[in-house]
Amino acid sequence: MPNTATKTAHDWNDAELARRIADGDKAAFEQMMRRHNRALYRTARSILKDDAEAEDALQEAYLLAFRNMGKYRGESSLSTWLTRIVVNEAIARSRKSNRRAEVIQLAGDGESPGALEHAMAHETDESNTGQPERAAMRADARRLLEQKIDELPAAFRTVFVLRALEEMSVEETAACLGIPDATVRTRFFRARSMLRESLSREFDYALEGAFGFDGDRCDRIVARTLARLAEQ
Repeated sequence: MPNTATKTAHDWNDAELARRIADGDKAAFEQMMRRHNRALYRTARSILKDDAEAEDALQEAYLLAFRNMGKYRGESSLSTWLTRIVVNEAIARSRKSNRRAEVIQLAGDGESPGALEHAMAHETDESNTGQPERAAMRADARRLLEQKIDELPAAFRTVFVLRALEEMSVEETAACLGIPDATVRTRFFRARSMLRESLSREFDYALEGAFGFDGDRCDRIVARTLARLAEQ
């Protein structure tokens, strides 16, 4: 039998973390938060569309989870259990803020699921840190993508974040949000389609202004050409 006394917090599995947290172990609680922070923050952010609100919602959800950890029975993964708490907290905050009450429709859409496309490709690493212009362009691209994700209808936005950003399976996403698998597939397919269309429009607008010529450049070329002509 392995010597569990030498195990560190990083080695604890979900069941051990939950047991320790239920016993009031703050180190286990900290490890749980660090392990799930990014995914849960993104989930809250996808509903609230506000960084500060998402942080507050996540903190409240963590406190609620800490107080109720003794009720966790391991019937689902700890991440799924935590995500449900975060979703409920974020929805409650959204309603209190007089935002749209239909943040997540728990009933199915009644639409036939489209063909599920592959999950969003991972962002490539910025291996060339010595190229500030390229890094700035990538940062602009990320901001544009985040803006367009925020503009997705609420019912599709959270599904997209869980499936594409956090790479949850259809089944995991359905369990977290309490909706049928088919609804997850439908919403993810439609979210990707809407995102592509929105980004395509931005690309078309950018093409119209590419290699701009009006203004100073036009005047400069005309003036220089006329000057050359006058020299002949």
